[in-house]
Amino acid sequence: MTAPLARPTLAAVVTRHAEACVEQFGMTLSQRKVCRAIRACRTAALGGQLIACEDCGSSRYVYHSCRNRHCPRCQTRAKERWIDARVSELLPVPYFHRVFTLPHSLHRLLPQQTRWLYDTLFRCVAQTLLAFGRDPARLNGTLGITRVLHTWAQDLSRHLHVHGGVTGGALTADGQWVGARPTFLFPVRALSKVFRGKYLEALIEAQETGAFHDSAWTEDPTQGSAFVAELRKPEWVVYAKPPFGGPEQVLAYLGRYTHRIAISDPRLIEVNDERVRFRVRRGSDRSERRVLTLPGAEFLHRYLQHVLPPGFQRLRHYGLTASRCKQAKLALCRQQLQVPAPASKPLETVEAFWLRIARIDLHRCPDCGGCLTIMARLPPARGPP
Repeated sequence: MTAPLARPTLAAVVTRHAEACVEQFGMTLSQRKVCRAIRACRTAALGGQLIACEDCGSSRYVYHSCRNRHCPRCQTRAKERWIDARVSELLPVPYFHRVFTLPHSLHRLLPQQTRWLYDTLFRCVAQTLLAFGRDPARLNGTLGITRVLHTWAQDLSRHLHVHGGVTGGALTADGQWVGARPTFLFPVRALSKVFRGKYLEALIEAQETGAFHDSAWTEDPTQGSAFVAELRKPEWVVYAKPPFGGPEQVLAYLGRYTHRIAISDPRLIEVNDERVRFRVRRGSDRSERRVLTLPGAEFLHRYLQHVLPPGFQRLRHYGLTASRCKQAKLALCRQQLQVPAPASKPLETVEAFWLRIARIDLHRCPDCGGCLTIMARLPPARGPP
């Protein structure tokens, strides 16, 4: 067994355990592409630049990033750009935080029906919230909804849920703004029942119309009916977290979750040829941590379970912030709330971004502060497939 790495990374896990993971669990084409991207990120495989200081003469290589959305090294820039784009869409009203979770018994459908389960989760959550918002006895209008999909728990097991912000008010059909109570939006147990009913209705319809194939229902239809009956018994978890204080808190929260992946490099403690040790939060207490140890192949397999289907959008907007109507409806909301439209903001350059986030000046030498110059551009290194 080789010595553990000084600074363990997910790329090191892929390098050491990808072959064993393929042998024990197999890998889909999408998962293989993610492994290749993570392994090549910021290495000579992707090419880069040779930069040198004009004053002290020191030089170094700077390699390109893979930009894969499952890579822990490539999310900061994407997150900041997303936040900048959302500033103009927030209203000066309270926002409520709601989390909708699928029961674990549905996980058996994931290997063949991943996209359907995720899409249906988004659709049923949006339909539930919009229906409550349009209820004449409640707000009688259209809400603004942002939903983010997370598929993992702290130990990298499956835990399918969506969460995000909901506006504390709605725009009525006649263009009036109706605000919600500051500390209450909708009853959680009622949301849970409606959400469960909509999802099970979609599940039954998909099986009857042949939208997806499930061997249990094909071989014995009574098994499918029994499965749905079991899903009706428990209450489906809908969790209400404390409401956000305002638009700034919404952005701060969403910035932490929109581009989060199943595990980041700082949580890794040790990576060697046999195992991976990493930190896991104890329950809901963020301050207490424990250490979990898994065989390397199993750890990588758990991580790759959360690779999204190609082209799948894990962050979606509904109601007032839906893409097809958000400009007109948000302008009407601001008119009712008597607030001006936010000023347009120019796109931040990469240099300005790193200077703001990490206080790193890409044009200055880290050794002497001199001016850095690109000496050569390095093409991607081509190796065996």
